[in-house]
Amino acid sequence: MSTDTPEANHPREAIENISLTLSEDGEIWVAKDEDTGVASQGETREEALEMLDEAVALHKGEIGHEPTDEELRELGIDPANNESGSLEDSEIFE
Repeated sequence: MSTDTPEANHPREAIENISLTLSEDGEIWVAKDEDTGVASQGETREEALEMLDEAVALHKGEIGHEPTDEELRELGIDPANNESGSLEDSEIFE
């Protein structure tokens, strides 16, 4: 098995300032990176923290990819009108 993955070549930056709280009903843990404002949740503390790691990495552009034209069309976005941060052409938010 190769370790030649983007994550192996570019380790994620450690999150240093986290809040971790249990929902009022006691069923969901919410983890928040206080520096970026990114939050995630899970059924366990560990799951919430793992999900937060992934969400922060996506937020910082450490993982993920630019959507393909096909992916944009599947979401109802015309690739010709797509700009970073532009949601006006999407039918999803109607």
